[in-house]
Amino acid sequence: MTVHPPFRFKVATEEWEFERIHELNYRTFVEEIPQHQPSATRRLVDKFHAENTYLICVCGDELVGMLAARGNRPFSLDSKLPNLDAHLPAGRAMCELRLLAVERKFRAGQVFPGLMALLWKHALEKGYDMAIISGTTRQLKLYRHLGFKPFGPLVGSGDAWFQPMVLAKEDFEPVADRLFNGNGNGHEPRSKVNFLPGPVAIHPDVQRAFEATPESHRGDDFIATFQAVKLQLCALTGASRVQVLLGSGTLGNDTVAAQLSLEGTPGLVLANGEFGARLVDHARRWRLEFKALEFPWGQPLDLREVAAALDGEPHPRWLWCVHGETSTGIRNDLEALERLCSARGVKLAADCISTLGTSPVNLRGVWLATSASGKGLAAYPGLSLVFHHHELSPALDRLPRYLDLGMYAATAGVPFTQSSNLVHALHAAVRRVDWPRRLSELASRSAVLRARLRKLGFNILAAEEHAAPAVITLVLPEGTDSGEVSRKLEKAGYLLSAHSEYLRRRNWLQICLMGECRQEDVDLLLTRLQRMGLTS
Repeated sequence: MTVHPPFRFKVATEEWEFERIHELNYRTFVEEIPQHQPSATRRLVDKFHAENTYLICVCGDELVGMLAARGNRPFSLDSKLPNLDAHLPAGRAMCELRLLAVERKFRAGQVFPGLMALLWKHALEKGYDMAIISGTTRQLKLYRHLGFKPFGPLVGSGDAWFQPMVLAKEDFEPVADRLFNGNGNGHEPRSKVNFLPGPVAIHPDVQRAFEATPESHRGDDFIATFQAVKLQLCALTGASRVQVLLGSGTLGNDTVAAQLSLEGTPGLVLANGEFGARLVDHARRWRLEFKALEFPWGQPLDLREVAAALDGEPHPRWLWCVHGETSTGIRNDLEALERLCSARGVKLAADCISTLGTSPVNLRGVWLATSASGKGLAAYPGLSLVFHHHELSPALDRLPRYLDLGMYAATAGVPFTQSSNLVHALHAAVRRVDWPRRLSELASRSAVLRARLRKLGFNILAAEEHAAPAVITLVLPEGTDSGEVSRKLEKAGYLLSAHSEYLRRRNWLQICLMGECRQEDVDLLLTRLQRMGLTS
């Protein structure tokens, strides 16, 4: 069996790519389909080359497939069908597709579906909702399979006859579902696409790391990996230290509450959503002395009110807040809160469970912060992370053993049984990512998605200037059941969050971009939402 290097699908930009395009163009439309006359150069430069966008597949330094898209009139079909517009619906944003070619030895594999996925993305970016093509009569079955519909008479001559065909966006969508998310033959159900806030979609490298044989948490190999993970997490956040606990993010927040109980000083807890309200609940259960400052859900924190509360009596000596409010899609201004606290000598604690791995997180001025393995870091759930800068000592007679952060610090982070599988998975998840690039791409993708949703008429709860990149909370119209919408989407292959009690009560639906996610999946979801008629 021949093993090929990985395929890359992209828009052609390099000189060598254009040269390979001219050569493939010649082999396909001169030697295989005799549409043009042979030449000694064995290269064919398309007459619309300067205006074409070439969508290509490369394998190493070899061009193995291509497709040209062009939105400028006149199209090549205009010269072959003088009354072209009479055959087409009015009011559509149209492009012409040409020069579809795949090298013979790659025609049975993933090149063609990959080109179609790239075409889908390109069309959505450009706003095209219809495409026309001169389909070779040798491949009419393939074109019909993609949703193309013939119109008008055949064009061409000799051994090169073509059928004008049109493809509407709405006709291609079910084909795109099959091509991009299934096995391509329509017989097996495609795997569900995960837009949940957790558990998130996992990369195969992380899955393989998790499936390794379990190791003793006292073994040298495990300890080496464990310490490497901690160094990576500190480098990602700017924290000096991190303790890794076997449990969920809730455990991390209980551990922070335990540390606050040792302070014996009054504090301030901020809430503008479900998870801020949970911090209030943590503080009450630990019988901390504190004031809760609450703001409307979906609104940012009012920093003037926060400053006034910090200056009030009794003076709070610590402040606890949520950085990324998962329930609403709001990202609170952690740096501004740090400045307020620093100016007053107040210790700042933050829940960064939904922001670590999805937004820049700077913990240099934060006293305690929590996160978890199963959200933006895109590993398996089950590890709770507590970041700090200061030295910690065990609180021998004051805290439960499992919640005593000082015990972790005093035993190199492993006072109790730890899961080597979860630790190895987290190690793989953190080290495989170029984090500056990941955060930049996620911010861009999320901003584009929010803009497209708003253009379609969807009501996004968070204002753009306060929006978190990884969580988009949609407020559905009155009379629409978000739970039922979520169930319909799941049947169609999309997992969205709507079943938490706080979401059901408010009729909210969430799109989360925390785990592994392809742009074509986002595009298909958007089309699906548009067709469900969920806007006011």
